[in-house]
Amino acid sequence: MSTTNSIIDLIQRPPRSPRVRLGGYVLLPRILDKGRASLAGKLGEYHYGGKGMDRHFFNFVGLDHEALTKEISKGGGDGEVLAWVQANAKHQRQPWEIAAWSEYHLQRTPDSDHETLTDFADEVKKFNPTREDINTWFDLLDLDDYCSFGGKA
Repeated sequence: MSTTNSIIDLIQRPPRSPRVRLGGYVLLPRILDKGRASLAGKLGEYHYGGKGMDRHFFNFVGLDHEALTKEISKGGGDGEVLAWVQANAKHQRQPWEIAAWSEYHLQRTPDSDHETLTDFADEVKKFNPTREDINTWFDLLDLDDYCSFGGKA
């Protein structure tokens, strides 16, 4: 990697919040942080690639994480990687589609099936059983990041 200052050490601190946008896309800055950390061997407990929350971005734009990883390995900044995403996405999206997709994910709650709701509630309880303000997946990710690095729920 050509610029060491862009390497995020996810053993020491969390990636950017899933709420942070790049090119209108939520999740993308977080994915870039995790990709850079993965390449540097500093991913910690995080997961990078086509699973978990990341898969929603990769499915939406029609890219696979191996191709993005190869681009990240060139050492470009966020703007350069975004330009590559925009040029190489199989699903070329209009700005309104990106905005709607991002807004959906900002507000996305657990599916209403019993198992998913129970799993979500159990995850929140691990941090603090009295928290009633954690309602979306992004709320849970932010809380997990905060608590994983010493914050109190």
